[in-house]
Amino acid sequence: MTPATIGIIGAGTMGNGIAQACAVVGIDVLMLDINDAAIERGIKTVSGSLDRLIRKEKMTEAEKASALARIKGTTTMQALAAADFVIEAATENETLKRKILAELGAIVRPEAVIATNTSSISITSLAPTTGRPDRFIGMHFFNPVPLMALVEIIRGLATSDETYAVTAALSTRLGKTPICVKNSPGFVVNRILCPMINEAIFVLAEGLASAEDIDNGMRLGTNQPIGPLALADMIGLDTMLAVMEVFYEGFNDSKYRPAPLLKEMVAAGYLGRKTGRGFYHYK
Repeated sequence: MTPATIGIIGAGTMGNGIAQACAVVGIDVLMLDINDAAIERGIKTVSGSLDRLIRKEKMTEAEKASALARIKGTTTMQALAAADFVIEAATENETLKRKILAELGAIVRPEAVIATNTSSISITSLAPTTGRPDRFIGMHFFNPVPLMALVEIIRGLATSDETYAVTAALSTRLGKTPICVKNSPGFVVNRILCPMINEAIFVLAEGLASAEDIDNGMRLGTNQPIGPLALADMIGLDTMLAVMEVFYEGFNDSKYRPAPLLKEMVAAGYLGRKTGRGFYHYK
C-alpha cells in the first residue's frame, strides 16, 4: 500500500519534480519551502511542465487541473505531521539536511517514513538525526524527475525491510524503476557519472578540446543523449562540486579530487543553467 499523502521539503528543481510525479498518479502532496514566493515558483514550474504534456497530447486540461489541485504549499514544518511519507529534497548540504531532518523527526507520526533525496551523503550517517533510523531511507530521484525512469533506493545500516518495501512500492506507483543500493558515497549512478564529468572538466581546462567538441565527442562516440559538460550545467556546478568533495573525503583517494576549474566556476557564481552561465551561456 502506497502513502496517501506525501510531504516534500523543497519546492526547487527536484522538489517540484517529485511533487508533479506524485500528483499525476493521484497522490496528495504537501510541498514545503521557506516562503510563499518559492512555493509559487515551484507550482508554476509544475504547471508549465504539465502544459508541455498537454501540447504533446499526453495529458488533458482536466487532468492538469486535477494534478495541480493535489499540490498544496506550506511554509510551516508542522503541516507535514499529516503526511504518511516525507521526502526531503533540500539543497545538497549536509548541515542543512541534518537540521531539517532533526526538526522533521520530531513532528511526523512514528509510523511515517522519512526519505532523503541526497545524491551523495551517507544515509547511515543522517539516520540518527531523525530519531527513527529504521524508518529512514535514501530515495534518490534524477533530474528531470517527471521524465527520468530511475530511483535509487539506498538502505542505511538501520533501515528496516518494511521501510524499504514501502519506498519501493511508492517508486513503482510513480512509474519509476527502483534499484536497491548499499550505502556508500555517491551510491551507484553518481559514483560512476560524476567522476566522468569531473574528468571532462579536466580535459577542458587542459585545452585538449572545446566544450562543444568534448560534448559532441561523448554524445556521438558513446551514444549519450547529452554531453558531460552540458549535463554538469543541468545538474548545477555547485551540486557537482559538493558531490565530488563528498567522494574525495569519503574515499580519501586522489582520483576523486574536484577539478580546479570546477571550483573556480562555482566561486565565480557560474553554476550552470540556473544562473544563466556555466560551461555554456543560457538566456
